[in-house]
Amino acid sequence: MLIAKDISKNFSGVRALESVNMEIHLGQVTALIGENGAGKSTLMKILSGVYPDYDGEIIFNGKRLGFSNPSEAQHEGIAIIHQELSLIPQLSIAENIFLGREITYRFGTLNKKLMWRRAKELLDRLKLDLDPNTPVYTLKVGQQQIVEIAKALLTDAEIIIMDEPTSAISDQEVDILFEIVKNLRNQNKGVVYISHKLDELIRIADRFVVLRDGKTIESGLIKGMNKDNIIQKMVGRNIQLLTPPEVSGQEEKILEVKNLSYTPKGGTKSGMLKHISFNLYKGEILGIFGLMGTGRTELLESLFGLHPGTSEGEIHINGTAAAFQHPSDAIQAGLALVPEDRKKDGLVLGLDVRTNISLTVLDKLENFGTINHKKETRLAGKYIGELGIKTSSQKQLVMNLSGGNQQKIVISKWLATHPKILLLDEPTRGIDVNAKNEIYKLITQLAKEGLGIIMVSSELPEILAVSNRVLVMAEGELTAEIPISEANEEVIMQAAIPKSKQASN
Repeated sequence: MLIAKDISKNFSGVRALESVNMEIHLGQVTALIGENGAGKSTLMKILSGVYPDYDGEIIFNGKRLGFSNPSEAQHEGIAIIHQELSLIPQLSIAENIFLGREITYRFGTLNKKLMWRRAKELLDRLKLDLDPNTPVYTLKVGQQQIVEIAKALLTDAEIIIMDEPTSAISDQEVDILFEIVKNLRNQNKGVVYISHKLDELIRIADRFVVLRDGKTIESGLIKGMNKDNIIQKMVGRNIQLLTPPEVSGQEEKILEVKNLSYTPKGGTKSGMLKHISFNLYKGEILGIFGLMGTGRTELLESLFGLHPGTSEGEIHINGTAAAFQHPSDAIQAGLALVPEDRKKDGLVLGLDVRTNISLTVLDKLENFGTINHKKETRLAGKYIGELGIKTSSQKQLVMNLSGGNQQKIVISKWLATHPKILLLDEPTRGIDVNAKNEIYKLITQLAKEGLGIIMVSSELPEILAVSNRVLVMAEGELTAEIPISEANEEVIMQAAIPKSKQASN
């Protein structure tokens, strides 16, 4: 269907792609594989018209094409689901889905009823039970991801590019998406699928293309491949994946939470917390798992002082009662939160790498009201080295880095505060397997040094690989507390499925 031939692209003198070649076949799913910074998203943005300026050629259905913008690519039949969400927060779900493709009456006025109905059909197809008139800014990241998928499905595209479509959704939503992908394949559509979840690639793809350092390394059939094969092709070497850590022998209670409750404004059930109680010990990694909308993010936000007026309960740190009216109170007490949405809550995208890393500790870097740039440079260099952040320099703008490298900067920023308790909300979302492993090692090392860590993740293998103990949430309540020695995917999922759904099954 499509041939990308000798595609090259530069950003500010940095070579992002060099003579990349790729084929997309009729009725097949092509997995695009590579580490963060390998050039996957850049190539897809060229194919979908986001980047019109590049070298090389695109041949689609026998014709040489060049797109000036995404609208032209859509018109030719190429749609993309972006890894980084491209929704307009103040607009409703329906308005976002139909943006630029509005349905109008004869005289140009909007046919809102028809757009609402078609948006509802798409949401139902994706099992997202929301009113299409809901403003997007009220949605969690996972729900926004599903709206992005709905946008792409609205068009009758010949090629659908999916850039990390499952990075923020639960296993149940993944199953629904895979059914849709299979239907698209049966309709002879071409699908390009990018994911760092290697099990997904093996499960859904027919072919693969490997990018490494902006170059095409290999392509072929995925049949017969396993995770080790894929990892080796991605990074050019073998990686020893992390195994679950030994359970900490320390019993020093660093955090005690009693009857923590939270009711979102408007009284909605999604994200509600009901009488949550648990302990965290020094040197422990406490994993929290739950399906989307069960209150995982709200739990971390409430601990961090983000909901002072709508949450209640008791929080004790090292035996002392704490009441946080603002995140600055939590930071002062030794808490740090790596948020779920790095672009919205974790970074200042228009600033450079060095500045973003130092934002949380400016008071430690200043002399008489002026930033000591030597100290700032040393601090940034330390975390760029330790976390393996790929950047051309400390002065590179964060907005120009890959999603995985952006996430590493968020983690660096909070580690610079030397917290006692680190709250991690989906810490490896959109990060490749090698970078994930580096972050897992970092997390376990921090725990060995005595840091108490709470990690929310929608990836069960991640929970099982890193945690000492697992808490499971369903419908705003804690439904299980499982030692890692007794935890497996079946036990955790059983506790994560709401009782009402279990009864209906």
